[in-house]
Amino acid sequence: MCYVWFATGWISLALGVAGVPLPLLPTTPFLLLAAFAFAKSSPRFHAWLIDHPQLGPPIRDWEQRRAIGPRAKLAAMVALACSLTVSLAFGVDYRILAVQAVILLAVAAFILTRNSA
Repeated sequence: MCYVWFATGWISLALGVAGVPLPLLPTTPFLLLAAFAFAKSSPRFHAWLIDHPQLGPPIRDWEQRRAIGPRAKLAAMVALACSLTVSLAFGVDYRILAVQAVILLAVAAFILTRNSA
């Protein structure tokens, strides 16, 4: 089982790092998953990730205070709005749009009600 967590940590880390330059791929959720997986499988890599100068701060904010930074909140809101806008532009069926809008609103509410880092 330790190998599964370790592999999950590396895959999540790779996706999180890929999300830095890619606008619609979220970075922080994948980094949080990587930190969780490394905490289960490798204290060494968990410590490395937490102490990383660029990747560590949002993870520490979440682990210590359940906080999301203002820039991350803004980026998340922009990404949510863009995804709904793209669906509208492609003429997605209104029922699917309704489900998507409800889910995106729930995600937005969760993000906006977290403490700010």
